[in-house]
Amino acid sequence: VQLVESGGGSVQPGGSLRLSCAASGVAFGNYAMAWVRQPPGKELEWVATINRAGDSAYYGDSVNELFTISRDNDKNTLYLKMNSQKPEDAAVYICTKYELASAELPIFRAAEFPNRGQGTQVTVSS
Repeated sequence: VQLVESGGGSVQPGGSLRLSCAASGVAFGNYAMAWVRQPPGKELEWVATINRAGDSAYYGDSVNELFTISRDNDKNTLYLKMNSQKPEDAAVYICTKYELASAELPIFRAAEFPNRGQGTQVTVSS
């Protein structure tokens, strides 16, 4: 399984970014996917989850209604659109897959998600 994130960068507060995660070596459409993030000096934090079909999404309290997770199963790609970004959104954003096709969503326990990308850095500052 290979997950490769892109789209990170520097943005001003209130700005927007769209992250992508290209998946290979996996039947992408068979698994729910998630975005997690790791702020500097902090633990991994769950951001959002999307089901296999892409018609149900779940968000962490800190990003609810400001971020949108989506997927294109034909392109084996996961997305995260981030709007109205705040300094506390600065982190390395990592995409990961649920290990079981029947996984209960949106439960996220870091130890149960071994397949992760390397991450893409997002900086929010003026």
